[in-house]
Amino acid sequence: MSAPLSPTLSPTLKPLQVGALSLGCIIGFGCFVLPGDFLVTAGPLGATLGVLLGGAAMLIIARSYGVMVRAFPVAGAEFAYAYHACGRYHAYVCGWFLALGYLSIVPLNATALAVLGTFVAPQLFARGSLYTVAGFEVFAGEVVLASAAIIGIGLFQIRGVRSVGRLQLGMTALLVGGVLVVGLGTPLSGAASAANLQPYFAPDRGPLAGVLAMLAIAPWLYVGFDTLPQAAEEFDFSPRQGLRLMVISIGAGAVMYAVVILATASVMPWQDLVAGEPLWATGATVRASLGTTGLACLALAVTMAVFTGINGFFMASSRLLFSMGRSKLLPPWFGQIHPTHHTPANAIRFVGVVSLAAPWFGREVIVWVVDMAALGTAFGYFYTCLGAARLAQTGQVDTGPGGRRYALVGAALSVGFIVLLTVPGMPGFMAAPSWIALAAWVSLGLGFFARAGEYRALPTSELDHLILRR
Repeated sequence: MSAPLSPTLSPTLKPLQVGALSLGCIIGFGCFVLPGDFLVTAGPLGATLGVLLGGAAMLIIARSYGVMVRAFPVAGAEFAYAYHACGRYHAYVCGWFLALGYLSIVPLNATALAVLGTFVAPQLFARGSLYTVAGFEVFAGEVVLASAAIIGIGLFQIRGVRSVGRLQLGMTALLVGGVLVVGLGTPLSGAASAANLQPYFAPDRGPLAGVLAMLAIAPWLYVGFDTLPQAAEEFDFSPRQGLRLMVISIGAGAVMYAVVILATASVMPWQDLVAGEPLWATGATVRASLGTTGLACLALAVTMAVFTGINGFFMASSRLLFSMGRSKLLPPWFGQIHPTHHTPANAIRFVGVVSLAAPWFGREVIVWVVDMAALGTAFGYFYTCLGAARLAQTGQVDTGPGGRRYALVGAALSVGFIVLLTVPGMPGFMAAPSWIALAAWVSLGLGFFARAGEYRALPTSELDHLILRR
């Protein structure tokens, strides 16, 4: 007798809402808050090349996602793909590392909202000094702002996915409008000059090293596109449209990153800009070129980017944890659905509670978590490509011309991302605080797995039902 297929999430999301989920997650706070750091890392041209090459790599990887979302339109996405390709133990490794990537991005965006609040209205948010972390002061006003955003979006998530999709669509439209204002307004203002982009690469490292350092964080820059498969169980349309939506969102995201980086570097000599260590480099250049009106448009765009990131990754994180709970890998509490709203309410609450810790660590946590998020999502990319390669080999699903070759190239790229982040001497090698946090997460994961006896003992046929919904 087969295992029951419940609980199952309800299909309510429309294509435009899902596309907005993907693009809104790709263009989070990093597109606007981190260009100053990108310029230090690689220079204007190096940073632009890095994000464009990263987008090209993501398009290759997205092809495998398109295959897998057609074959397995289920919550959990990469967790399910890893299970199908390599079995239950690899599924756990993939799911746990991916959970690190997703969970870290929710508070990351909330912390960026606090940075924005301090820049725009320091008299309101830079109040109540608490302590200093890595040279950055933590204010009670920032903590309250970030916490309010997390709690508000969490409550909204619990109340229903249909409303979440509509909210994401509206916020993403405002986000794109803000980028257009910056991208068109800055060169037309008369303040921008191509001469300010020189030197084109960071002078303290070679051009290739700078581009590779940017490429190393591509899994984090474009992580939003893979939130789309996490919502596949809630698609109110054919999963075959998934690949097209991912390709459009990655392409649009790459262009938007490049536009904001070049706009930031073009208003004044970029080396002078970063030498001044502004709290917000992009904000400073937009204020100088477009005045308070331009800064207001930019602030609106960043606010929307932050909220689309929180909203989208709340959804992706909770669906991943829900799938792992439904399959008995995590405590069954994670796999419960709200009796009225039909959402994975407990998983959403867990994401919210974990996220509320980050604002207390200040701005420097942004840099630390970027590396961990990139590493976690690279694991998800690798297992997805591996799953697509297996489907192409067995012929179970039509993967299109060269499907296995694309999947293997995507898997190799994913391994390359992991190497850039974890091998000493590589341009993207993670900082010590990132390693400490990663070690803590791995230890926690081992503890959970030691208690997951039911998951390890379940027959394969039952796990197929619980994970793959067969």
